Amino acid sequence: MRERVAERARHIHERIVAQRRDFHRHPELGYQEFRTSQIVAEWLTALGIEVRTGVAQTGVVGRLRGARAGRTVALRADMDGLPIQDVKTCDYRSTVPGLMHACGHDAHTAILLGAATVLAEMRGELTGDVVFLFQPAEEGPGGAEPMIAEGALDGVDFILGNHMTPTLPAGYAAVTEGPAMAAVDEFTLRVIGTGGHGAYPHMTVDAVPITAQVITAVQSIISRSVDPLQSAVLSIGSIHGGTTFNVIADLVEMKGTVRTFDGLLREQIPRRLESIVRGVTEGFGARYELEYEYGYPALINHGGAVELFKRTATDLLGAGRVIDVPPSMGAEDFAYFLQRVPGCFYWIGCKHPVPVQEGYNIHHPGFDIDEEALFYGVRLMVETAMNYLEGK
Repeated sequence: MRERVAERARHIHERIVAQRRDFHRHPELGYQEFRTSQIVAEWLTALGIEVRTGVAQTGVVGRLRGARAGRTVALRADMDGLPIQDVKTCDYRSTVPGLMHACGHDAHTAILLGAATVLAEMRGELTGDVVFLFQPAEEGPGGAEPMIAEGALDGVDFILGNHMTPTLPAGYAAVTEGPAMAAVDEFTLRVIGTGGHGAYPHMTVDAVPITAQVITAVQSIISRSVDPLQSAVLSIGSIHGGTTFNVIADLVEMKGTVRTFDGLLREQIPRRLESIVRGVTEGFGARYELEYEYGYPALINHGGAVELFKRTATDLLGAGRVIDVPPSMGAEDFAYFLQRVPGCFYWIGCKHPVPVQEGYNIHHPGFDIDEEALFYGVRLMVETAMNYLEGK
């Protein structure tokens, strides 16, 4: 099987590269992937795959029925881009100002189209069905959960998803067993004082220095309220307050993120955050408003699924090219799929031979990939899916 899949994947490689570049030129934000989803739907339809469009607004679900009845495996790709200006100079640079595929979703979509093409050609050998999930809005607000609500996982027994990583070269893969990516939550905090003239601070409650005290104090949540053997992150990413040099601010607003793996700790941190903020602001005679929103849950890979992927990837790539990596504090809404069915989320090496900047990573404005990674991506997805359906 491996030789036949490799031959088919190589045969369509130039077409997959061309389609990835087309997606890269025309990025679309979450729930705006109209052009991308139309291309996906037309491609799948031409392969004779059953297609359902408009799932979670712009998502596409395809079903390939094998020659014999059996289990059902789902393969997922996300389609949305990011509000980042593309700084590359290549001919497939983004044509949309301020928007680009800086996280590899163009490659994910192209890989899944390639996998669909290879599997459709081999449908006579399939025992069971393959469901193709082209998901919108992974970068936010999240398309996985609404796709599930609209039946995308109905009848699915197992699921695979992947992501580009420029930390490894093409021809390598990486995976984490168990907790692999963190739950991600966000908060907006407003410190409310009393404004006034900069010359008369004694007649005001200055929100700016109070905010500085709040920021310093909340950092102690991770260092002093969390077990050192647990992983957690609290970061303030945005802060705005004041209007000009001689006016004391009556309001400062900040936004931040909290990342955790443990469910109990995830519930405890917002309570601790509010307790600290209340104490600091009341001590200075100010008030506060706190909005806390739970986001994607932790992504937890299933042990048997990881074992299947590692066996497949080792056979395909060779010993030493399948890397066990520690959990990441990044987040992914593929986690919602893994809450419903067993599966595996893995990383595909794609480091560009001549990167814009050494050490760059996803979400960098010069992000690009070694397109040979598309060839390996197609093979990994097809062969792991087929091994699952064959019970290997």
